[in-house]
Amino acid sequence: MRGLRRGIFAGLAAVAVIAGGFGAAALLRPDRATATASQAGAGGVPSTDPIRPVETLPLLKARLDANPANFMGAVLVAKGDQILFRQVYGMADIERGVPLTPTTRFRLASISKQFTAAAILKLQDEGRLKTSDKVCAWIQPCPEAWADITIRHLLSHQSGIPDLMARPGWGQRRITPATLSQLTEESKAFGLQFPAGTKIRYNNAGFNLAADIVERASGVAYPDYLQATFFTPLGMTNTGLGDVASDGGPIATGYANLREGLIPQNQPNVSIVEGAGALYSTLDDLLKWERALHHGRVVSPAAYAEMTSDQAPPITEGETRRPERQWGYGLFMMPLGIEVTPSFTDRQIYHTGSWSGFRNLATWQPDSDVTVVVLSNSYYQREEVLLITQQAMAEVLGRDIPTALAPRTPAAVAATPAGAH
Repeated sequence: MRGLRRGIFAGLAAVAVIAGGFGAAALLRPDRATATASQAGAGGVPSTDPIRPVETLPLLKARLDANPANFMGAVLVAKGDQILFRQVYGMADIERGVPLTPTTRFRLASISKQFTAAAILKLQDEGRLKTSDKVCAWIQPCPEAWADITIRHLLSHQSGIPDLMARPGWGQRRITPATLSQLTEESKAFGLQFPAGTKIRYNNAGFNLAADIVERASGVAYPDYLQATFFTPLGMTNTGLGDVASDGGPIATGYANLREGLIPQNQPNVSIVEGAGALYSTLDDLLKWERALHHGRVVSPAAYAEMTSDQAPPITEGETRRPERQWGYGLFMMPLGIEVTPSFTDRQIYHTGSWSGFRNLATWQPDSDVTVVVLSNSYYQREEVLLITQQAMAEVLGRDIPTALAPRTPAAVAATPAGAH
């Protein structure tokens, strides 16, 4: 079977046959009242029923319900602490006949990067390091070529260190487990693609190095640091790191829509993107994170301002980059609604994620305090995930509802990062 068509209303016959009676309407009872802040649980966001959906966005609901085979995944929309939409479509494990539920765990891929950035900033708040520190102050022995690279360069994709996927032997590295220290040693073997701080090039290797620095500065293994510093305090009980959930519970299977149909991607090997894309989580846990991060409960106001400020250097001659997108630490900032039509220009703070059969997007609109999280366990649904997030955002903000993606210019296509982004 060929890849999915571009629009949200395109067909996917294989999922239609497989999902059949497993659509969200059959699984979940639509009699759930809107959750409110009076039901707040851990992390200061509403406690939600693990079975029943919330569906108070009629236009989004109508579009998703009209063709449930077009999208496989989970959607959550909230305004402040009020959950407006929380629903799932399709299967967590097609081979075993396991449907998705609102509490299904998904691999986050590069949405994970903001957690590494927040860990660095938390350590900075505690006086253990500075983002202006030279990487060589933490990584020894250090290549001479790295002398000018700072932690800030790692977090904003400006280090010049070749990314994992730009190196010889990527196919074998992709399937071979590694530790953070091994990944650091491998990065040392390559020259820089450009002087640090002069260009932007999307980079997973930099976030692996940043995670290694988290371990060195904290004295705690990176997964344990995230657990103790973020997940446990925020009540993120279904979030963790690794190929297998720490409590042994299930994680949704990721799929790729290939010529043969939906093919499970059963070798995630997230060890090679430990600081860049190794987390798994749920809709509810990500809402807890979004609410805490953007409302001062994760890092200091100064650190948050640094995290969400444009760190990119000026665009140089011959460099392909989308000028409307700003580069923070593990986050992008731009009017993401210009990617759809009809367009809208409200600023959003967001990140995407794609790895091992998953395609995700989590975005927050600061002026109206709107959170949209879309998690899909079908890799070739980039367009659908983007369109769903912007349909949801537009409906909450009172904008015209997008019906398609905006035409993409050759420059925009060339500037889209590849790999675990």
